Amino acid sequence: MATSYSTTTTTTILLLLVIAFFSFYQTQAGNINPNSVVLGLTRSSTTFTIPKPSKYSRKRLSQVSDMIEPLRAVRDGYLLTLIIGTPGQVIQVYMDTGSDLTWVPCGNLSFDCLDCDDYRNNKLIGTFSPSSSSSSFRDTCGSPFCIDIHSSDNSFDTCIEAGCSLSTLLKATCSRPCPSFAYSYGEGGLVAGTLTRDNLRVHGSSPYITKDVPRFSFGCVGSTYREPIGIAGFGRGVLSLPSQLGFLQKGFSHCFLAFKYANNQNISSPLFMGDTATSSSENMQFTQMLKSPMFPNYYYIGLEAITVGNVKSAEVPLNLREFDSQGNGGMLIDSGTTYTHLPEPFYSQLLSMLQPMIAYPRATDVERRTGFDLCYEVPCPNNRFTNDPFPSITFHFMNNVSLVLPQANYFYAMSAPTNSTGVKCLLFQSMDDSSYGPAGVFGNFQQQDVKVVYDLEKERIGFQPMDCAAAAISQGLHKK
Repeated sequence: MATSYSTTTTTTILLLLVIAFFSFYQTQAGNINPNSVVLGLTRSSTTFTIPKPSKYSRKRLSQVSDMIEPLRAVRDGYLLTLIIGTPGQVIQVYMDTGSDLTWVPCGNLSFDCLDCDDYRNNKLIGTFSPSSSSSSFRDTCGSPFCIDIHSSDNSFDTCIEAGCSLSTLLKATCSRPCPSFAYSYGEGGLVAGTLTRDNLRVHGSSPYITKDVPRFSFGCVGSTYREPIGIAGFGRGVLSLPSQLGFLQKGFSHCFLAFKYANNQNISSPLFMGDTATSSSENMQFTQMLKSPMFPNYYYIGLEAITVGNVKSAEVPLNLREFDSQGNGGMLIDSGTTYTHLPEPFYSQLLSMLQPMIAYPRATDVERRTGFDLCYEVPCPNNRFTNDPFPSITFHFMNNVSLVLPQANYFYAMSAPTNSTGVKCLLFQSMDDSSYGPAGVFGNFQQQDVKVVYDLEKERIGFQPMDCAAAAISQGLHKK
């Protein structure tokens, strides 16, 4: 599960730890500087096979304006399949709207993940071998991607320290290799690697059309801390996947399957990019994006209230829809964070509203074991969960947008029922007591069975409750 947002001095210590272990593609570099991003996850992996080439696969990139890709639901997020290199190597990565960099684990034996005990029993599937790809090459210092990953937080670019002159950097003519980078995630996760270019194969407007994107830039990562699986960054920076594919002037949308489909090999969540993603707006409610001065590449929305049952909460704190003078605040919408996080004391106020409306006995032992704050024992006739009468929860965003959450998006079964009884827990969490970064996060668990549209041209995000399994079937993203 995701942990609360925090940035502490331990990040620097962990950064040094990762660099000390970093050996894959190691080069001489100066001050390795992390890009600050946001919440990370405890990850998991699944397997996926290379799709067979289609007779329609010769369609050129310039002829295709839309994309549709399958997303595989796992225990804490949604995996996107990348096919990189010549011949293509299949890599599964998390879709993450809360970061820019796309990176993949590199080296079958040399890839090392520290503090990844949850995954020791799972064989990591899909590491990338650049030496096995005839089209793979190391990015250079003159690349805008190299400059972006090294200079976004300070004015000293490590390419200069690696031997490039300022004039060649400004002219983008420096041919020296881009120095190794380190990239940090808000809960303490880190990755260290090198920027690599290679061919990326993606789908077009149907599963039968593929297209090749040459010279795609990504991180070839040899060492990580708490990040065992790669990530596809969907932010608005130059390194992100939508940016490199040319979709930042259009947008993308997704319809996340419920977690009951986790690790189901027969159905996938649809991810759309391009005109198709934003053109259909019937029954869609849109709230404007907020522009964060601290994290301008990520997606923020404003939360105005939460209704529990028929009782509307007190007005939420201003920092869930406004930024302070340093750029802290706002509610981040993030596909790479599992659960919605709310600041104190607002989070505790929400709990105090819920408790009097629920008559089931508390499962305090499960609360202690899982860390969730409200868990209840619910009756399960014939050892089957039913749609229990928990109070409804509605999020009210700016522009009079009201999103009624499906019940499975906030009270969720912790395990299979026994003796006609089961336990369901509220899957919200509190933010760390920190004034740095976003004030709240709208996580992927609360986005299940909701079509979410990122209309980047009009600077807005749309919501529409939807049966995402039916949407997947209509797009052919299932096996009969």
